[in-house]
Amino acid sequence: MTIPSGSGRASGKAPGRLSKTLIAPFIKRATVMAIDDVTDGFRLVTLEGAALRGFAWMPGQKIQIAMGSAFVARTYTPIEWDIALGRTRFLGYRHGEGPGSIWLAGVRVGDECDLFGPRNSLAVNDMIGRVAVFGDETSIGLGHALARHDAARSVACHFEVGNAESGKRVVDRLGMVDTRLFARRDDDAHLGALEATLSSLVASDASFVVTGKAGTIQRLRHELKRLGVSANRVATKAYWAPGKTGLD
Repeated sequence: MTIPSGSGRASGKAPGRLSKTLIAPFIKRATVMAIDDVTDGFRLVTLEGAALRGFAWMPGQKIQIAMGSAFVARTYTPIEWDIALGRTRFLGYRHGEGPGSIWLAGVRVGDECDLFGPRNSLAVNDMIGRVAVFGDETSIGLGHALARHDAARSVACHFEVGNAESGKRVVDRLGMVDTRLFARRDDDAHLGALEATLSSLVASDASFVVTGKAGTIQRLRHELKRLGVSANRVATKAYWAPGKTGLD
């Protein structure tokens, strides 16, 4: 995921000398090997490096890429990881003029970057049966990773998007077949349509992964609770909220 400007996950102030020494062993160096401009605002970025080889990765984990001398970091969800080659790929969503959007717009093939991770972010790998993913533009990569990693598992995705045409280009490019897009409205009327899909999924004993905007997550969690879904069938992660920083 990439977080909209003004609401993402920044690591804060630049670290002192001691902090840099403590952090250094956890930093991985990678090179940008490919960039695919899927459509307006969305870029598929491929990273590769020796430090990315030889460890286990699971869908739902995150990486954090350091940006600039102020040691600001932004968080992304890898959609795949080749541990033999040391290569990973993520779908970045550019919105606004925050550090993540500026980096995503300006990054070029051959650039190097420092990253942390992968680290756990969502407890999704113990879920059994059908999985229903709800989110927005920042959640599409997660939905793809879950569906791609386990072809035998049914993964149904539901995303609220600002531009339905661009959203369709992205999910088509990733080959995501069981995906519904809901055009975002200023009055949030589209959320009623999202909620209306929950009942049939609950009846099919699906588990739920809900990410993206904090307000949408809160509303869907409330409806799932009303429908009697147990907490162990729901995993949530707020990626952003208007005017908020430090989420994650």
